[in-house]
Amino acid sequence: MPGGRLTQQERQQIALGLADGLAYAEIARRLDRPTSTISREVMRNGSPTAYRADLAHRATERRARRRRQPAARGPQPPEQAHGRDPEAVREYEETFTTLLMQQGVPKMMSRVLTCLLTTDAGSLTAAELVGHLQVSPASVSKAVAFLESQGLIRRERDERRRDRYLVDDDVWYQSMMAAARSHAQLAETARQGVAILGTETPAAVRLENIARFVDFVAESITRAAEQARDILHNRTQATSGGTAAPRADQHPESGSGG
Repeated sequence: MPGGRLTQQERQQIALGLADGLAYAEIARRLDRPTSTISREVMRNGSPTAYRADLAHRATERRARRRRQPAARGPQPPEQAHGRDPEAVREYEETFTTLLMQQGVPKMMSRVLTCLLTTDAGSLTAAELVGHLQVSPASVSKAVAFLESQGLIRRERDERRRDRYLVDDDVWYQSMMAAARSHAQLAETARQGVAILGTETPAAVRLENIARFVDFVAESITRAAEQARDILHNRTQATSGGTAAPRADQHPESGSGG
């Protein structure tokens, strides 16, 4: 964690800041810490409304003790390939997990999804997930069932007839299309209120403006998702700065312009 691990006093300041309704960025500024450090700390230890400094500090100490303990028998996390820094990978996984949690995905489901997204193999068995995350098989079973029900992952049988879980490339396209449908439904419902409240009333005008705005956003999402869908299947090598990703206006079906 940048600047060293959080102290108990810093955690108390985080708790006070949350109680005062301060944003993560403001708490981070007061502690001279990165905002990501604060958001990760809070989401890892409950939520803005459930964070407790003493419980968070004890949980961190327990995690630190587990890392210092000799390796236990049973499934173990896979070794890092390609010369990766294990600590940097672990920190990145926590960052990505925190982001998913902030977007409404439950904690264990976020951990499993992050694990699948960051594996080179593209899929993992339940035993491999248990080993990597160091959690119980029941926790993994519950998480994958939820993720399957949401269409975020799917399972397939490998040559040894084991269930493997993987994230489809098209999941992100389907997610964007679902968001567009949700926006369209919101626009339709807003317009129902226009007729009920009277077309010339301030409330009806407000709802009509909302409907027009949401309609535009939904159409933009749909158009952009369709144009950029092939990017999800792009196998070109990524760059560290992400500059190699093709833009929507470079989609192979969009032509060269002019």
